Amino acid sequence: MEVKSAAVTSRRKNNWPFAGLVFAVLTLVLFMPKAHAQDKPSLSPIDRTRLAEVFRLGDQVSDRIWPNWSEAPFAILLVTPDYEFLIHHPKPSKDFTSLGYDPVFKSDVLYRKRNFPTHFLATFPAVSGISTIVVGQAENTSARTSTPWVVTLLHEHFHQLQDSQPNFYADVNALNLSRGDQSGMWMLNYPFPYDRKEIQDEFRSVSMALAAAVQSRGVSRIQQGRRVRQYLEATWKFRELISPDDYKYFAFQLWKEGIARYTEYQVARLAATTYRPSKEYRALKDFRSFSEVAESLRAGIFKQLLTQKLGESKREVVYSFGAAEGLLLDKINPRWRARYFVEKFDLSKCFPSKEEKNL
Repeated sequence: MEVKSAAVTSRRKNNWPFAGLVFAVLTLVLFMPKAHAQDKPSLSPIDRTRLAEVFRLGDQVSDRIWPNWSEAPFAILLVTPDYEFLIHHPKPSKDFTSLGYDPVFKSDVLYRKRNFPTHFLATFPAVSGISTIVVGQAENTSARTSTPWVVTLLHEHFHQLQDSQPNFYADVNALNLSRGDQSGMWMLNYPFPYDRKEIQDEFRSVSMALAAAVQSRGVSRIQQGRRVRQYLEATWKFRELISPDDYKYFAFQLWKEGIARYTEYQVARLAATTYRPSKEYRALKDFRSFSEVAESLRAGIFKQLLTQKLGESKREVVYSFGAAEGLLLDKINPRWRARYFVEKFDLSKCFPSKEEKNL
């Protein structure tokens, strides 16, 4: 009996290392899927709430501002410190991994390691050649807080409507302004003569005339017509000071970025009067009303228009100037938006010409 017990004990001792190895392998196999799932990133609750509000607001107001805006792509690439999350993209590239379908966004959500700066805010064919909004979290962008960030993304979404027009990129190339640049950076770096004093002086004059024409509440129709005529005469004089290519570039920027800022303001204004934010969005600590943001945007347009200097602000002047032109067109040519995508890249085609006497 004693010999048998010793043998059994010996066999048990010899089998323990093997049994321990089997147990370790089984544990690893059983828990591996769970660990892998935990490694997947996810959108933070505040990012989900903000993005949900962007899509919800866009659904409710877009077509009331621009016909068929809702048909434009609405792909967004959210840039966080470690990952980028892709939403509403019809053709993701292979470097993205799916997190599955999200019923709030009504879209698959995908992710990849971060490539873009966390402060980025731009719209361009960033993924698979499709116009995509590439944007950092609100705190890392110029918007800073939720409501300005939401409205700014509708500004960027308007760029997607511009980009989706038939032959848009071919028509932009036909302007012949790139000077061989294939990256698209010419839109930012075009050598416009911002530093010429006579151009700076005339731009200031035309800016003052534009502000007076838009901010004309309480004046008579005759006075309003006179202010508009003064503005138009100032624009014609400004145009004579620059080359045809310089004019095409400046007009293109007013058409593209200025009207995007105008649209941003119209989104906030319409949201302030007809839109009720979701309960989750209103509960955010940094929530601001859309009426407050609309007032801030309008005030900012005119403050910049009246104070900015062409030689200092350079290309940045087109945002407020183009937005104010949109507001003036609302007053003197309410149907101008119907011509906007037909008469591309030059808002002057929506204004009266030199030959038209009655305003």
